[in-house]
Amino acid sequence: MGAWAGSAAGRVLRDGTAGLFLAAVVVSGFGSSAMSLAAGVWVKSLTGSDSLAALALFAVWLPVLFGPLLGALADRLPRKPLLVWSNVVMALLLTTATAVDSAGRVWILFAVLLLYGCGSVLMDSAESALVAQAVDARLLGDFNGLRMMANEGMKLLAPLTGAALYARFGGASVALLDAVSFALAAGLYGRLRAQRPDRAAAGELTGGRAAGMRQVWGSPALRPLVLAGSVTMLCAGLNGATLYAVVDGTLGHSPAYAGVLSVAQGAGSVTVGLLAGPLLRRLPERVFSAAGIAVFAVGVGLRALPYDTVALGACALIGAGLPCVLIAAMTAVQRETPDALLGRTAATAGTLMMAPNAVTLALGAGLVALVDVQVLLPLVGVLALVPAGLLVTGRRGPQARVPAGPRASATEV
Repeated sequence: MGAWAGSAAGRVLRDGTAGLFLAAVVVSGFGSSAMSLAAGVWVKSLTGSDSLAALALFAVWLPVLFGPLLGALADRLPRKPLLVWSNVVMALLLTTATAVDSAGRVWILFAVLLLYGCGSVLMDSAESALVAQAVDARLLGDFNGLRMMANEGMKLLAPLTGAALYARFGGASVALLDAVSFALAAGLYGRLRAQRPDRAAAGELTGGRAAGMRQVWGSPALRPLVLAGSVTMLCAGLNGATLYAVVDGTLGHSPAYAGVLSVAQGAGSVTVGLLAGPLLRRLPERVFSAAGIAVFAVGVGLRALPYDTVALGACALIGAGLPCVLIAAMTAVQRETPDALLGRTAATAGTLMMAPNAVTLALGAGLVALVDVQVLLPLVGVLALVPAGLLVTGRRGPQARVPAGPRASATEV
């Protein structure tokens, strides 16, 4: 399998457009991973509140609730310029976070994180549509696995870098690092050989904003994967909200130790990202997703144990298991959806899967103050096993088709 994985990955990387996409993901993902950790630590350090630190993550996730609206915008506007200018705006936005220097100004950071989340949803929608045009449909699973590997792999380096910068220079330095990463990503996206958008992508929005929901709900291939992703991400939100309570209360470390746990999670995600393409060719998508969810569930339950070694292993399992259903679902969306609807469908699928994460991050912020995490985490792990079981035992529709060749609905310019 290793040689097969290497061959498929090599074919993806030899494509110039795919290489630029992955480079942009690496650059912007480095800054985003550093900032995601630093934001919670920043809020925790200024306010002393575990709940407010969890709400910092919620602010980033909240805009996924408006994914269909943002996805419609990605279908209406030319996608390459949208990616370039969105990254430029994000870079400028992050510079305003340098004004946060006391608990009284934490609201500025929350506002920045909220807009940050909006930009992320918009760019993800545009990127998914461009990738589906540019990458051979037979390699979409490999590309999405490599993209996940690149994005999550930043957790091997970025959190430690962010933690070191934060400890030495404060949160503003991490915000500036993230701003630079978005500026560099804008330059990389600017080098893409964009494909000429069809009429819908150029401005004529066909099917209305609900077209994405109809596409997801009406497809026997997409619906079960997206619903399983929804329940899994609900559990991921509860798990994420316990981060600082586990670091502080269960393991007895300072908040910066969250960076070490993020490294372990990133290692798991790197592994599954490399193997996702070959596994998706050998396993039914439901089986691949169910196996990943089960691994994630075990990892969540193990985080309740007060041992550093177990916590690191649990985070690695979470990192390996959680991406599986997301990779399978988004690959199926790209294969099954017409280009004119891709922005809305990708954003709708993202909203259905990620909105529970946003909601439970907020719910979890309250639960950690009421329920001992050593009780909460095993319960969350059991809940996560439900969608895994349903994927394996439920009624099976047709699997996502793998076309014989790349999409040819657009002309390169």
